[in-house]
Amino acid sequence: MSERAPWIAAQVRQLLGQRGHAWLLHGPSGLGQYELALELARAWLCDDPGAGGACGHCPSCHAIDVRAHTDLFVLMPETVMIARGWPLGEKAQADIDDKSRKPSKEIRVDAMRDAVEFAQRTSGRGRGKAVLVYPAERMNSITANALLKTLEEPPGDVRFALATEAAHQLLPTIRSRCLGHAMTWPQEAQATQWLQAQGLPAPDVPALLRAGGGRPQQAMALAEAGLDRRAWSQLPKALARGDAAILAQWSPPQAIDALQKLCHDLLAVRTGAAPRFFEPADLPAGAGFQALSDWSRELAQTARTAEHPFNAGLMLEALVSRARRALHSGA
Repeated sequence: MSERAPWIAAQVRQLLGQRGHAWLLHGPSGLGQYELALELARAWLCDDPGAGGACGHCPSCHAIDVRAHTDLFVLMPETVMIARGWPLGEKAQADIDDKSRKPSKEIRVDAMRDAVEFAQRTSGRGRGKAVLVYPAERMNSITANALLKTLEEPPGDVRFALATEAAHQLLPTIRSRCLGHAMTWPQEAQATQWLQAQGLPAPDVPALLRAGGGRPQQAMALAEAGLDRRAWSQLPKALARGDAAILAQWSPPQAIDALQKLCHDLLAVRTGAAPRFFEPADLPAGAGFQALSDWSRELAQTARTAEHPFNAGLMLEALVSRARRALHSGA
């Protein structure tokens, strides 16, 4: 984040005022779990921390900014590490450069073993060590079990920040060894002001915030994917026409997320509730309740393999075709 969001800053102050060596930051996507975890680690390692967190200008803070702090271990899937600018381990980078394998979408057990070994070292700068795990639900059972002993009995002065958008997928033994913190939902006015400060056009902010379900970082992600208020409002009726071009620039996970939001709103309207993600006028009429229910289940099933499509283009065309059938099911 180019500017720390006020609701993240408030949570940093709250958590720094409590004791504990391992935090589990959980909640829906788009609320800033990663950012909060990083701010906690930054504050723990800062040379001159205050009640509000890290100072932001000491050598320790600078080392984190340039992804080179000797006392911070960042544990993520390799795809997420690359996307967020964190360096991979020497062997992992060599394997990927040699094309012997692709970047992993899970947290690898080898990386976890490196993190456990890091936790046992002496602090390089003398202010302790920190391990950041995100998204924590990307640990498989083997990887998670490799962390358990260290998480329960941390050596020396190491602290953990685990951040997740699917806490129910974590092993109960992982959850039980952490202090839980449910992410705070920002107020609409607060989120709107922050999004505008990030450079989003003011007319687009309400629609993008609605599209993100009230979650400002979800709104930011949609904007970075090229979405604006016009494209979002046109999506439902374009799908009803079978216009696959509307999703041409979207990845399968992004497309499925949008379709699930549309399906949710149509089901809500059919049961007399208000839509959450779209304006009522943007929703097409003519979808049957049973067909929408079937579509919702199919989308949930498809979402499980959305990151591994055999052919992304064909998958998007199939999604649009299925959406069109559902949207005309009551005609």
